[in-house]
Amino acid sequence: MEQLLQLPLLTIVNFLPLVGVAVLMMLPGHGAGTDNTAKHIAFWTSIATFVVSAFILFHFNGNSAGLQFVEEADWMTLGTVKVLYKKGIDGLSVWFVVASAFLMPLCFLAAWDSVKERVREFLIALLVLETMMIGMFTALDFILFYVFFEGVLLPMFLIVGVWGGSGRVHAAYKFFIYTLLGSVLMLVAVMAMCIHMHTTDMTAMFNAHFPKEWQTWLWFAFFASFAVKTPMWPVHTWLPYAHVEAPTTGSVILAGILLKMGGYGFIRVSMQMLPAASHEFTNFMFILSGMAIVYTSLVALVQGDLKKLIAYSSVAHMGYVTMGAFTGTQQGMEGSVMVMLSHTIVSSALFLCVGVLYDRLHTREIARYGGVVNNMPHFALFAMLFTMASIGFPATSGFVGELLAMQGAFLVNTWMAAVAGLGVILGAAYMLWLYRRVFFGPLNKPDVAEMKDLTWKEYAVFTPLAILTLWMGIQPGVFKDITAPALKAIVVSYQQHAPVTSQALPVEEPSPLPTKKPAKRPATQDEH
Repeated sequence: MEQLLQLPLLTIVNFLPLVGVAVLMMLPGHGAGTDNTAKHIAFWTSIATFVVSAFILFHFNGNSAGLQFVEEADWMTLGTVKVLYKKGIDGLSVWFVVASAFLMPLCFLAAWDSVKERVREFLIALLVLETMMIGMFTALDFILFYVFFEGVLLPMFLIVGVWGGSGRVHAAYKFFIYTLLGSVLMLVAVMAMCIHMHTTDMTAMFNAHFPKEWQTWLWFAFFASFAVKTPMWPVHTWLPYAHVEAPTTGSVILAGILLKMGGYGFIRVSMQMLPAASHEFTNFMFILSGMAIVYTSLVALVQGDLKKLIAYSSVAHMGYVTMGAFTGTQQGMEGSVMVMLSHTIVSSALFLCVGVLYDRLHTREIARYGGVVNNMPHFALFAMLFTMASIGFPATSGFVGELLAMQGAFLVNTWMAAVAGLGVILGAAYMLWLYRRVFFGPLNKPDVAEMKDLTWKEYAVFTPLAILTLWMGIQPGVFKDITAPALKAIVVSYQQHAPVTSQALPVEEPSPLPTKKPAKRPATQDEH
């Protein structure tokens, strides 16, 4: 075991999918037999990658706030700046590595029968995408981070543009242009920091304590990239198009992992490296988060397309992520990460549910369904569980994250907490209305009545997602406790370097109930 731990595990889990790509490219022949062999190669490559990620998680020290499994080597020199190949994970990033590896086998199973053209190329695009996603969450060098951050664009552009629906070209270009324009400013910021610091090492940047005027424009440069990727209102408009036109697998990866890159970037870079500027723009972020939660929930209420409705719900959920992160509190940041982890499971499951319906009736129009529970009871049960989790029902994965995010918001801005609470009501309205229209009511459409319940492959896809949804809801500490030390270190650093206001209250244990005398509320800085 000790010998295994001495291996460069992060490099292995990062680039193992490319081994599968190499095997697929060398695979001789064409036709159905070759496609079937290619599917097995891609699926078992993704299983091997997930096993390595699970091994890393099993040996991850959840009590430590520091970086673990660190690997470092010289990569290249740009002028006087030495670029590093540096990798490492902490409690913030380890779950996203595991989540990326977890989703891929499910994606290959979901696409097994639905993708019929250019099968090998589709599998290669998915494996390259997996490499880029894991690489971004493990990168500790800004150039390496940027390469992987931008590296997801090309395979995702191809997945939407080649294997998507009738409007796939327009959707693919919109996705590509939005995300690329946002990332250009991040590249400028990275280059400026590297020249100023004579290093590209992210850990050195985190301790640099840039002057206030530097932090302000660096913050906006990173904001442009992370806001588009999250996506935040009003730069979210590319997301519904991309989801509607993407194949089911593309929507699962897009919602499950790619959207988390923005939230991860806000916490890792904006809050950790630029605390003063992050504090200064807290209200700005709250306004955008509130608009995302309320406005996109209202838009979701009037959607007639299954995918569009879930896409807009994703934008609303990402509003809780940015709101929680910019509270600068332990509760808010833990809530932000828990919302992202829950959304990875639940939104992926919901898009897979849409894929099941579309494979049978070849339409995403909500009005074309009704009474599905009568002939697909097992599918209806899975869909009910994921719907409940999406609205944050207790004992499901969505409950703890939203509760913590709103608790963090309540500590710093009660109006923001109230808006978030309104979003919970609206979320319940559009998700329950969607469920009622699709699954309940009379079964009076002949083609809907002929729809068959789940196949064994679909059971294999939904069962692990359902187990995780319940596990995360019943025992959230298993997931939350691993992230807590790393997030606490970020919160402490943020509160030390941000201006001291009532928003910088330290994390405290809940006060005991008063017995004889009421507990005296501690005075804030402003009251002094």
